[in-house]
Amino acid sequence: MNPTTWTFWQPLLRRLWLPALVFAVLLVATAGSTSFYFPPLTEVLGVLWTELLHGGLVGDLWFSLRNIVLGLALATVVGVGAGLVIGEIRTLRLATGPLLDFARATPTVGFVPVIILTLGIGSGPKVFLIFLGSVWPILLNTVSGVQAIGPAVHETARGYRIPWQLRLRRVTLPGALPQILAGIRVALSIAVVLMVVSEIYGSPVGLGNFILQSGSSFHVAETWAGTILIGVLGYLLSVLLLLVEHALLGWYHQRAPRARRAVRPPTPPAHKPATERATSNGVVV
Repeated sequence: MNPTTWTFWQPLLRRLWLPALVFAVLLVATAGSTSFYFPPLTEVLGVLWTELLHGGLVGDLWFSLRNIVLGLALATVVGVGAGLVIGEIRTLRLATGPLLDFARATPTVGFVPVIILTLGIGSGPKVFLIFLGSVWPILLNTVSGVQAIGPAVHETARGYRIPWQLRLRRVTLPGALPQILAGIRVALSIAVVLMVVSEIYGSPVGLGNFILQSGSSFHVAETWAGTILIGVLGYLLSVLLLLVEHALLGWYHQRAPRARRAVRPPTPPAHKPATERATSNGVVV
């Protein structure tokens, strides 16, 4: 195999060998299943394929995906913006600390009945619920990332009299970006859970509604198919976010120069020109 090709496939194989093994084990273990609650995996995958091609599952998928993207995007804008300001201003950080801790400890799922009762069952309440649950990990990680920046960096920026807005955009934001993206990863898993819960409790469409209707009708294969589709959706969004993180934080994930030199293959010794060859006792060696 070409070394360049192997370098490309090695990280992918390292990540996917265990899911592939679990899939193969489930495929073999459920091949002859006659249980009503655990149908064969081949049957579940066949139902999933049929629903995607000929059923309404594609519409449910797009509805849920749109809610996740809109809610998470809104939470990112608000959480990062507020977190940068709170992290920069010590007085504001101390004043909002108890409120942020209280909001973080309050389960967002408890707001589902109130939000549905006041805002209805359309797409807006779902987006708002996802935003409400996702904004706190992003905001708190942003504040923590701003605090982790060394004081010397801030003092240098102030010493050069860099404007506050420019310092926030070019110094504070890049320094806090690793923890901001870590908060977005946590918020993504919360957003998927809240998407399912909000669509189960009050929605005529969506993956959560598909699972609810299938389970209520005792269509077990369809229920498992919807569950698998939600897992695949969450995994693909996580991989996409990881790719964005590596694109934005190439400087953060790369190895140190000393580590790169340690793994660099040794350079073959260069042949000396004939005029520079050493001599011993008048004999050219």
